[in-house]
Amino acid sequence: MKIIIVGGGQVGSYIAWLLTENGNDVTVIEYKEKALQALRKSGLKESCILVGDGTDAAVLERAGVRKCSALVCAAGQDEVNLTAAMMAKFEYDVPKVVARVNNPENAWLFHSGMGVDARINQADIIGHMIADEMNYHSIMTLMRLSKGEYSIVRIHVDYRSPNVDKSIAEISLPAQAVLIAIYEDDNTLIIPHGETVIRAGQYILAFADEEAMKELNRLFGGA
Repeated sequence: MKIIIVGGGQVGSYIAWLLTENGNDVTVIEYKEKALQALRKSGLKESCILVGDGTDAAVLERAGVRKCSALVCAAGQDEVNLTAAMMAKFEYDVPKVVARVNNPENAWLFHSGMGVDARINQADIIGHMIADEMNYHSIMTLMRLSKGEYSIVRIHVDYRSPNVDKSIAEISLPAQAVLIAIYEDDNTLIIPHGETVIRAGQYILAFADEEAMKELNRLFGGA
């Protein structure tokens, strides 16, 4: 998959590494010398780095915007991310545009009318992670979706959970929750099915709304 990242700072650099490790064709657009040096030191191939302004149409075209599957706006300035998002979506019809929100007060601007398919609001994610730690103990929010009240969450199965050693088919899961995967400390990954047995110490990845999160905490958290 061809993916363009506008902004090669710490966030953009990490995203580039992650996507490259997963076999994607990545191009990072950056013009600041300090960020460019950090990108090169990170091990990213020179062929994956394009020096230029991500809001410049000529630079975007050199990066391959007409053929890319997704564009990630990861710059440290919201105005840059919004400009790049609008150009990608409305000038080049990029199928998927993801944008980083730096200032939470600007979050309301990041929507489909501005070319953004999905926004990543770091302050919102961190806030919900802290709230979840305080309220649920066993649940951590990994990603809140920009539309609706759904999140991707990680649940730690407590040894005191009433559902330890039960199969998923035996557990009455909330209607607004879907179990995505189960993994253990040794990174063994399990795709959950009805016969899959829940064990203490496992981590469950789930897709759920706020009410379902409360129920999942009750089902898999400690007494």
